[in-house]
Amino acid sequence: MKSDETIQETFSLSPKKKKYPKLNVLSVMSPAGCSHVNGYKVDNWKQNLRVIYQCFVWSGTAETRRRKAKSCICHMCGAHLNRLHSCLYCVFFGCFTKKHIHEHAKNKRHNLAIDLLYGGIYCFVCQDYVYDKDMEQIAKEEQRKAWKLQAFETRPSRLYSLESTGIGEKYTTWEPTKRELELLRHNPKRRKITTNCTIGLRGLINLGNTCFMNCIVQALTHTPLLRDFFLSDRHKCEMQSNSCLVCEMSQLFQEFYSGHRSPHIPFRLLHLVWTHARHLAGYEQQDAHEFLIAALDVLHRHCKGDTIHDNGKKANNPNHCNCIIDQIFTGGLQSDVTCQVCHGVSTTIDPFWDISLDLPGSSTPFWPLSPGGDGSTVNGESHLSGSTTLTDCLRRFTRPEHLGSSAKIKCGGCHSYQESTKQLTMKKLPIVACFHLKRFEHSAKLRRKITTYVSFPLELDMTPFMASSKESRMNGQYQQTVDVLNNDNKYSLFAVVNHQGTLESGHYTSFIRQHKDQWFKCDDAIITKASIKDVLDSEGYLLFYHKQFLEYE
Repeated sequence: MKSDETIQETFSLSPKKKKYPKLNVLSVMSPAGCSHVNGYKVDNWKQNLRVIYQCFVWSGTAETRRRKAKSCICHMCGAHLNRLHSCLYCVFFGCFTKKHIHEHAKNKRHNLAIDLLYGGIYCFVCQDYVYDKDMEQIAKEEQRKAWKLQAFETRPSRLYSLESTGIGEKYTTWEPTKRELELLRHNPKRRKITTNCTIGLRGLINLGNTCFMNCIVQALTHTPLLRDFFLSDRHKCEMQSNSCLVCEMSQLFQEFYSGHRSPHIPFRLLHLVWTHARHLAGYEQQDAHEFLIAALDVLHRHCKGDTIHDNGKKANNPNHCNCIIDQIFTGGLQSDVTCQVCHGVSTTIDPFWDISLDLPGSSTPFWPLSPGGDGSTVNGESHLSGSTTLTDCLRRFTRPEHLGSSAKIKCGGCHSYQESTKQLTMKKLPIVACFHLKRFEHSAKLRRKITTYVSFPLELDMTPFMASSKESRMNGQYQQTVDVLNNDNKYSLFAVVNHQGTLESGHYTSFIRQHKDQWFKCDDAIITKASIKDVLDSEGYLLFYHKQFLEYE
C-alpha cells in the first residue's frame, strides 16, 4: 500500500512531465477489482457518477467551471485546495491532505470518494486508489466530452481528434489569431538562432560500412518540416513492441538537437533497419538511395497512427495518406500516352518519393539539351562548354518519348494497337524534392560507376516541368515559361549526398545546410565547415531540395 504522503507526491508531479495519474496508475486490489466498488454499483450509479464527472471533475463549459469554482470547497474547513475529494454516496466535499474526507468516510461508512482534480477513485477500506473498468470507461467518455466542449469554446472552427489519446493527454491544436498572424507576417523568422549555433550538428559513428545510413540520417534530421514534426512530439505510437522506426527517429531527433557534441551511436536505428528491411541487413556496403527509399517506406507504414484527418478531406497527395512522410515527400508524376493516329491521350498519375535521372555516359542515349556553350544561365545554372546541368537531366526526363513499333498499346479512341508517345511531367510537387542521379549502372554485361559532373543550383524552379506547363514545350524543345512569379514551385537546396570511390569500394558523405548559406560536411563522426563552392563542386548522388515558402531560417 502507498502512504498518503507517497500518493500526494504522485499527484504533485509537474504537468509538463505528463505524469498525470490515470484511474489505473496505482495498484489494483485484486484481478476481480475492488469489492467495495462492486458494492457501489446499484440503482442509478452510472448516472450519478456521470453527474459528478460533468459538474465537479471535468467541466466542459464556462458555466460549469464557474459552478465548480464556487461550490467545490471542503465542507469542514472551507478550503478550495488540499486535494479536494467528493464522496460518491452523498453530497460532501472534503480535504484529502487534512483527512477531512477520511473522517467523513469513517463516520458515515461511505467507503469511496473521487479526486476532483484528476478523477481517480479512492477506497478508504483498501487505502488506495482503485481501478474499475466500468468507471474508467465513464471517466474517459465524460473527459472526452469536456475537452470537445472546451475546444469548441476556444476554437470552434477546428477540433483536434481526441479519440486516440488517453486521459490527461488530450489537447487542441494551436491556431493563430488574427493578431498572431499579423505578428508572424512581420516576424517571419520563427526561431532566433545565432549564425554560429551548432545545435543539430552531430556526427554518427560508423558501425561497419554504415556510411550509407549515416548520410541519409543527416539529410533527414536537417529536413525543416520533418524536424518540426519530431521536435514537437507529434508521433503517437500504436505498435505493441519496441519495433517502431518512427519512435527511434523521434529519439534520434532529440539526440541531434539536445546540444550534445559527442558523436551519436545509431545502433538501435541500424537494428530496426535490419528488422524491417532485411535486404539491407549485414555489414556489407549498401546503396544510400536504396536505404532512403526503404527508410521512407518503413516510416510511412509506422506513421499510420499519426495520420491527421482534416474535416474528412482526402489527403492532398497521390498516396492518399496524411502521415508526415507522405505530406513532405510524396509527389504526383503524370504520364501522358498519346496515340500517333487519333492523338487521344491516356493519363495516369503515380506517387513518387524521388526522381531518378539518367546521366550522360550511361548506356541509355542521352539527349544533349544544353543551350550551347555561350555561358548562358537557365534555372540559376551556368552552362559551360560541354557541361551537364540538373536542368538538362530534368528536361530529358520530361521530354516526349516515342515508344516505337515494338511497344504498341491499345488506344482507347482507335480501339486498336497503335504507336504512341509517352511524356512524364509533375502533376503535384512534394515539399521535399529528392533527385537521384543514376551513377551506378548495372546490366548483364556492365557494372560501373558514372562519374559525369552534373552542376546543380542552390535554388531550383520546377515550373517548367509541371504538367500545367506542358504546352510551353514543343517537340522536346525548351521554352521559358511566362509564370516567373509562381513561388510555390521554387526550391532551395538543403542537403547533398556524395559517393566517393568505385562501385566495389566506396564511401558516402553528405553536405547539410545548417543556416542560410552555412554548410557543413558530414563524414560519419566528423563534422567540418564547408563552403558553398565545396557543395556545388561536389559530384552529387542524391540532391535534396525544400520548398522555399515552407522553410524558415
